[in-house]
Amino acid sequence: MFADTPLHMIEDDESLVALAEKLRTRDVIGVDTEADSFHHYQEKLCLVQISDLEADYIVDPLKVKDLSPLKMLLEDPDIVIILHGGDYDVVSLKRDFDIHINNIFDTMIAGQFLALQGIGLADLIGRYFGHKLDKKYQRHDWARRPLEEEHLDYARGDTHWLLALREVMSRRLKQKGRLEAHKEECEWLAKRSWSGRANTDADFHRVKGSNKLDDGSLRVLRHVWKYRDDQARSMDRPAFKVLPGPVLIQLALRKPEDEDALGKVMRPGSGMHRKHGASLLKAVKAGIADDRPIPPVPKKASATREPLPASSPGAPGVDKLFGPLKDWRNRVVKSKGLPPVVVANNTLLKDVSKVAPRTLQDLADIPGVRRWQVAEFGDDILGVIDHVCSKAPSAEPDGDKPSKRRRRRRRRGGASPNA
Repeated sequence: MFADTPLHMIEDDESLVALAEKLRTRDVIGVDTEADSFHHYQEKLCLVQISDLEADYIVDPLKVKDLSPLKMLLEDPDIVIILHGGDYDVVSLKRDFDIHINNIFDTMIAGQFLALQGIGLADLIGRYFGHKLDKKYQRHDWARRPLEEEHLDYARGDTHWLLALREVMSRRLKQKGRLEAHKEECEWLAKRSWSGRANTDADFHRVKGSNKLDDGSLRVLRHVWKYRDDQARSMDRPAFKVLPGPVLIQLALRKPEDEDALGKVMRPGSGMHRKHGASLLKAVKAGIADDRPIPPVPKKASATREPLPASSPGAPGVDKLFGPLKDWRNRVVKSKGLPPVVVANNTLLKDVSKVAPRTLQDLADIPGVRRWQVAEFGDDILGVIDHVCSKAPSAEPDGDKPSKRRRRRRRRGGASPNA
């Protein structure tokens, strides 16, 4: 699989310093990470894999004490860092090591812009190199030591092919005129930040289905959630492996106060019942007796994003614009064989609907709108908005299509897509 490519383990500070000095001379390297999120309460990065044209390297952050050389390497703007589906890598490196990658080439995003049917790493390696990548250790506990040979082979396999993938995919992106669009999307990827466990009194709202509960049930959920969280922390296990979310919801709904009622939520005599039954009954009773107010649902990370510009005068509203914009997007997806994300996702279309931009500059000013979207689809989007506005009661009676005069005004008001 790896031919004569050597593998170097980096397990001490001196080795990491030497590796960083060596790789700082490279123009491009492949990077991946492995974590232990399916096995521990507080997830953490356990491996950082790196490949260049000469070798594969595995950095063990559980053994290396000073990771500052790695930070200097990955933050170097002159080195292209190849990732695949790098969302988790980007946010985890920021969260655990304060590493902010600046120059990313993401092969999964490249697969989206190339409209490939399979964009997983194994799909791309199989497509371009005919090799079948084994993903059986995808949920391995990477905090366990020692690492066996099969674990190391799996880990290095995630970066070994990245440089070759970038070569072939960048050529194809250039042929399709999407190289700059891909670059911009990777710039957005580099801005991602961690939005995981908030550690607030309102965290119980994160349980799926909690939004359908009344206040009485939410008070019970608050207590059984805290019991589960305390247990997960003390056991160093993911919370869902202690008590699944649906069990918490059923406890909140049914509010069992004795063993018979508890038996309708979890099977009597089961491991879950033996370990947690008595404590859960106490938590339910405490929730029933709790008269504290329910805290509001925490705002999602996306709610703190840059505010939208003011709506244009006479904007028809989201309810009238979103549907036509979505229909337009779906027609483009079907006609060009593109995935929806390469045209515009629903969140962005809703934002466009709220603002109802009438010029290219107005469209470009909406947070989240990419330059490539303005360049490739800006006129089409404004055409849909013009069409909807022309049918609104307050609009000018132009018919179904925008007039030439308004088109000229729109072009003059629009910005260059690459401004």
